Amino acid sequence: MSYEEELEIRKRRYKWTMGMRIPCLVLAGVFYTYPWVAVTLLVISVPLPWMAVLIANDRLPRKAEKPNRHRQGHRAIEARPHPVIDQADEPPPGDGPTTDDEQPTGTAGGGTTSTR
Repeated sequence: MSYEEELEIRKRRYKWTMGMRIPCLVLAGVFYTYPWVAVTLLVISVPLPWMAVLIANDRLPRKAEKPNRHRQGHRAIEARPHPVIDQADEPPPGDGPTTDDEQPTGTAGGGTTSTR
């Protein structure tokens, strides 16, 4: 439905709601000898402009659409080897001792210390 069609429907609702107010006021004047009828018609006609604006500004409900409930199967992680880009033959320096001479001793120079 186009916006113009929807606007026409909303205008028609507003006109009908406001059109009901005039007969209520006229009938309240006709039935002034019966106060409870006249007051009831006046009480009905008071909130009609407010209700007409609310009804006219309300958009028409959208078509109910059925959501897609299809679930695709989860993909498994590929089982192929993943090469490392920066693969070195030797570990970087400082990662740990590689020979007996390079054992951490806590002394400068990297030599061995003896205790007496």
